[in-house]
Amino acid sequence: MRLPFLALIHGATACVFLMTERGGIIADFLGRSFWKDWDQNPIPGDASARRYWRLTKGAQSVILMDDAPENDGSTVPFAKIAAFLSQHDLAPPHVLAHDPDAGLMILTDLGGQDVATWLRHNPSHEKELYRCAADVLVKLHRVAPPPDLPALTAQEGAALLDLVGSYYSRADITDLQSEMQKALMEHAPVADRLALRDFHAENLIWRPAHKGTDRVGLLDFQDAFVAPAGYDLVSLIRDARRDVGQTLADDIYAYFAEQTRLGPDFTTQLACIAIQRNLRILGIFARLALAYGKPHYVDLIPRVWRYIEADLANPALANLRQAVLDTVPAPTPTFLAGLRP
Repeated sequence: MRLPFLALIHGATACVFLMTERGGIIADFLGRSFWKDWDQNPIPGDASARRYWRLTKGAQSVILMDDAPENDGSTVPFAKIAAFLSQHDLAPPHVLAHDPDAGLMILTDLGGQDVATWLRHNPSHEKELYRCAADVLVKLHRVAPPPDLPALTAQEGAALLDLVGSYYSRADITDLQSEMQKALMEHAPVADRLALRDFHAENLIWRPAHKGTDRVGLLDFQDAFVAPAGYDLVSLIRDARRDVGQTLADDIYAYFAEQTRLGPDFTTQLACIAIQRNLRILGIFARLALAYGKPHYVDLIPRVWRYIEADLANPALANLRQAVLDTVPAPTPTFLAGLRP
């Protein structure tokens, strides 16, 4: 049976998708659903191969997610983490229909205004929204992660920098990976907290009509893993797509540390995790530009580099700093031009 978790099934579809094999699968999924005759409006995607549509009828709306198995996609991790987050009184989308074999889901619509968009129009609300996002992370910090998730060990953190050598530096970064592993082993050795992994302003839906942490709708958590405390915090504060000033960053760091009772060494742990994450992002953005023809990601690299430089200033990370400077080129205009297809 094609839709084992679909509660409402109707007759033939009135929907029109591109006449491809994938389009036919999507049309079939919708055609036997409650939403078969709703209007379809594509939503701009992220760096992944996933695709989204907002389906509307009058004032009602839901989200269609397409994560095609033939592109190595799977909707199962999203469904599992969404259920976990709901159980802990957070605000992911609810799964209304799910065909895991086809890689298709219908989700509740959390709203169309993410934190980044809201702050473009309401910049004076920045501290309030970031404090509320930090409250979500405090809640996550206090719960045991679900079982069977991969872990960001020191060894894995260093291995994940392969993309830096392959696409950004385009050179041997063995020494950098060795120093990264040493730094993580010393300063962030314990991976025991759930990290949603892409916890930043464009993945957080602001819902001012709600209360408490329910004001923050959560998206893009299908790649969640277990990481050292603070991973999602640096994802939020060292945001590749949005400038976050150091004053606000320091305030949110201090607030999170106070709420979670983490000690004075936590600052170095955060810096170490942030460097690992943002070095990998350099590799990801370079790959998106060079291998996938998406040059606009190159424009984000200077911001990521500024964050890396700021965190490398931590005196405890002097050896890692030297390894980065020896193997990772600064994003000068000439260097960045070489990353554009």
